[in-house]
Amino acid sequence: MSIRVLVADDHAAVRAGIVLILDGTDDIEVAGEAADGVEAVALAREKRPDVVLMDVRMPRMDGISATRELVGVADVLILTTFDVDEYVFGALRAGAAGFLLKNTDADSLVEAVRLVARGDGLISPAVTRRLITAFGEQAPPVRKEAVDPAGLTPREREVLACIGRGLSNAEIARELDMAEATTKTHVSRVLNKLGLKSRVQAAIYYSEGL
Repeated sequence: MSIRVLVADDHAAVRAGIVLILDGTDDIEVAGEAADGVEAVALAREKRPDVVLMDVRMPRMDGISATRELVGVADVLILTTFDVDEYVFGALRAGAAGFLLKNTDADSLVEAVRLVARGDGLISPAVTRRLITAFGEQAPPVRKEAVDPAGLTPREREVLACIGRGLSNAEIARELDMAEATTKTHVSRVLNKLGLKSRVQAAIYYSEGL
């Protein structure tokens, strides 16, 4: 089954380039294109894609606000020219599953879409180190009132620990000896129980200590 992707960018030439890359794969289908955040939200709710490739700076509604609207609708992979902390942190707080720069090569972009579609998180290597060192100082802590660690089962605690170590769903499945589909279910339950929007937020929460 193909991965259905919605491409949201206000520059038609950029959208065309991304669509060309994605259409060149056997397992990815472009489900639609949006020129601004409002259109992206409306199309995502209508088309129900697996992944939304979302630019940050767009008219009517920016990509971060649109991402916030799409939590639970589709996984959002931010794709932007700008790697300033405001955009990185804002995207992750909004619930984005990943953050990638537009100078990423075609193969890496395709693999990023596949990773996010599988339920994994992804941060551009160009901003990972800065994110790790700065997030704890600059980002507000995860809302503790939304967190109920006592509600996690022993298996869910194991999954959370793996997320905290940065393991992908496939790696968690191998380490805990269970099917990848089961892993994805456990990850979803962990996020729901902890009141978090993404596995990136779960990793940050885990790093702060249960």
